[in-house]
Amino acid sequence: MNRRHFVKNSSKASLALALLGIASCKENNKEAKSAESKIMTDNATPLFKYSLAQWSIHKMIQNEQLDPFEFAAKAKSWGFEGLEYVSQLYTDYLSTYDSELAGIEAMVKRSNEESQKHGLENLILMVDIVNGPASLCDADQKVRQSAVENHHKWIDAAAGMGCHSTRINLFGSREREPWKEYAIESLSSLCEYAKTQEVNVIVENHGWLSSDAALLAEVMTQVNMDNCGTLPDFGNFCIERDGEGNWGGACTKEYDRYQGIKELMPFAKGVSAKAYAFNERGEETTIDYAKMLRIVKESGYTGFIGVEYEGDISEEAGILATKNLIENTVKTL
Repeated sequence: MNRRHFVKNSSKASLALALLGIASCKENNKEAKSAESKIMTDNATPLFKYSLAQWSIHKMIQNEQLDPFEFAAKAKSWGFEGLEYVSQLYTDYLSTYDSELAGIEAMVKRSNEESQKHGLENLILMVDIVNGPASLCDADQKVRQSAVENHHKWIDAAAGMGCHSTRINLFGSREREPWKEYAIESLSSLCEYAKTQEVNVIVENHGWLSSDAALLAEVMTQVNMDNCGTLPDFGNFCIERDGEGNWGGACTKEYDRYQGIKELMPFAKGVSAKAYAFNERGEETTIDYAKMLRIVKESGYTGFIGVEYEGDISEEAGILATKNLIENTVKTL
């Protein structure tokens, strides 16, 4: 082989080796980046943290005599990081004290001890007043004022527990304009008081006109206070019933739940992921969780999502099924 052919063939060989080397480097870089991406994904901060709404174990407490102060231990064992308390689940406990205030003080102390022992964060105190005036949207101004004052001790309790919010109910008038007027009045007053305690006052869509999300959003806009907000609940969108009281009878008119969540998320200081039943694939049978959680994510919300199970299987199984559904769905968003 002459020198010319040798140089030509050598150049081809060198080029081939160089290209092979480049390809190899690219492949190695690709693999390295893939591994790095996997590490980043595995170590990435989760989109949401998860809390447990105490109502999810109300049957255990009310029917099976579970001590309500076992709430933190149960939540910890199921993998939750935050706690959302329900005032009415402590009614029997409070009745053992000479005064309600003394009982509430003891409840705050014990709840703090339990949450600290298990390393969980107290987030929300949901106030369902059983005794005394509770209708913040009653047509009678004296009743509204009494209801406002009756909530003060629970706002104090939320502050004492380190909760960021007290959840209240806006029950009362069934007429839109009067209800809106009363809601703005009562909510503004409560938020003024709660501001001194550095606590938020939040409203859940919890039936009747409070579940008319567009109307509730108007109330939020009119109150226009930093410590006023909503607790959007995936399931509570019944705005009319055929029975007595706030919960009697069957639901006869329901607000569009997806539209409702979209309208309430701009004011959200928490999110309640309600679940009732599941199919064989672990999906909620009445709520499209992918659609719901996409709305939550697209709103920019990054706080806790509270699990609130209300169904017919055991409360533990329902709680875990709801949590698994949320975690699996979030991965697909």
